[in-house]
Amino acid sequence: MNSSAAPQLVPQLVHFANLSVQVGQPQEVGQTLRGLRRLIPILGGEATGHGWTARVLPGGADFQLLVSDRLAELDARYVMETDAGDMIYVQNRAVRSGPADLMARLVRGEPVDPSQIYFRCSPSFETASPALAWITERMFVGSGARHPDRVVMQFYELA
Repeated sequence: MNSSAAPQLVPQLVHFANLSVQVGQPQEVGQTLRGLRRLIPILGGEATGHGWTARVLPGGADFQLLVSDRLAELDARYVMETDAGDMIYVQNRAVRSGPADLMARLVRGEPVDPSQIYFRCSPSFETASPALAWITERMFVGSGARHPDRVVMQFYELA
């Protein structure tokens, strides 16, 4: 390695927000060529960051594809409104995987120990707010847990 080369910067995780998103009953499209297609309505929720809060507005949805009995690909899209009145569009892509029996329990809406399920996500944000423009210029990652009536997540900025 060339000693004059700049050292590679290792990203750091900086906590951005905790979210609790209430969800409704799944709407099943059925078994398609790609997998079992489902849509989960987003009913509301809240987000808390350092010095700010927001509410998750009703009307969003989590578009799910159950690829196999062990793997689900998720694509949630919704809007948050901050306590300052700023609107943030969220698109959160995720992977949820685990043993087939536990994944089947999640699909049925039953409680599952979150430590037994791999649930990682990559949220991105859009906003018209000048004060929050920086969130559209950063990458974020997170983890989550599915409960029968809500999804709880932690988002981190890759700094």
